[in-house]
Amino acid sequence: MHSSFDNRRYLIPFRATLLPQIFTDVLVIGGGVAGMRAALSASTRGEVIIASKGSLRDSNTFWAQGGIAAVVDQGDSIEAHVQDTLIAGAGLCDQTIVRQVLKDGPQSIRELMAWGMQFDNKVRDKGGVSNNSIGTLELGREGGHSHARILHVDGDATGQSLARTLDHQVRRHEHIRLFDHCFVLDLITTEGGIPRCIGAITHHPQYGLQVIWSSATILATGGAGQVYRESTNPSIATGDGLAMAYRAGAELADLGFMQFHPTTLYVAGASRSLITEAVRGEGAHLIDRDGHRFMPDYDERAELAPRDIVSRSMLKQMTKTGHTNVYLDVRHMGRPFFQQRFPGIDALLQQFDIDPGSQLIPVHPSAHYMIGG
Repeated sequence: MHSSFDNRRYLIPFRATLLPQIFTDVLVIGGGVAGMRAALSASTRGEVIIASKGSLRDSNTFWAQGGIAAVVDQGDSIEAHVQDTLIAGAGLCDQTIVRQVLKDGPQSIRELMAWGMQFDNKVRDKGGVSNNSIGTLELGREGGHSHARILHVDGDATGQSLARTLDHQVRRHEHIRLFDHCFVLDLITTEGGIPRCIGAITHHPQYGLQVIWSSATILATGGAGQVYRESTNPSIATGDGLAMAYRAGAELADLGFMQFHPTTLYVAGASRSLITEAVRGEGAHLIDRDGHRFMPDYDERAELAPRDIVSRSMLKQMTKTGHTNVYLDVRHMGRPFFQQRFPGIDALLQQFDIDPGSQLIPVHPSAHYMIGG
């Protein structure tokens, strides 16, 4: 398949014609779950290039821990998931979009399983291999959900598994080219009349400056968490996509919609590491410096309230007690269970000599994922 793009049809900035040229039908900017899944869909219509600022490990997708929410249990329902989402959204959700996304959720899970993603489940065969079918999946519960509907991989490594699954599909596809460490400087738009995006100027450490011409361009650049001092985001999440879209004349929306995750490890001098809310879903408590479990004082759902409510409640309690952080208490779970259910977090805590079976885990809210764009 060859690209059908023809830049001769457009009046374009002369400076862009002086650089090395690449042509494609679709340019996807961003190499996380959104970018890779968009590329797989677009590949049915033509040639696709993914320009990724870093490597797979640099994406927010890779570092997501907790899991994916979808209705796969017979005792659950799409309508219950919708209502939970609308309540957590506090009147700001587009109900049509909510229903469509949640309705498509189970099929997306089946698609990932068909591509080889091995979700944690309750059944193993005699050889110790997981029976990876919808009916046997092990489901967790997180804040804002009235039902256990969170699918996870290796306890707390869901993002890594998702990223690798999609990366495998992308790299084996004959009509998709993935350019890692390819920094997009700016979009190229037509001059005169209504601007139209027809590509981008990029920089690659091996090939230098180059122009990628495209019939369609998809921005999937994700995070801007590095705007904040306290952030779970990797270092490359600096809002480049938002900035280049704005410069190209696109309308930006809901820029205030930045999630704040309640529980990131708070150790002086260390970067903020995520501690998934699935830990609270398994029964962890939040306590202050005096050992008081404070979340029931703020919300009847306690630690299972939506993350924005938990984050604000934590900040109020920190102000009230005059302390820099609060604590996640998992001691009642026991170290063996915690180590088995959350192996990645357990390994992280060991790096700081924290034994979750006998010690409290210091936590603080941090900027998490960008929702607006």
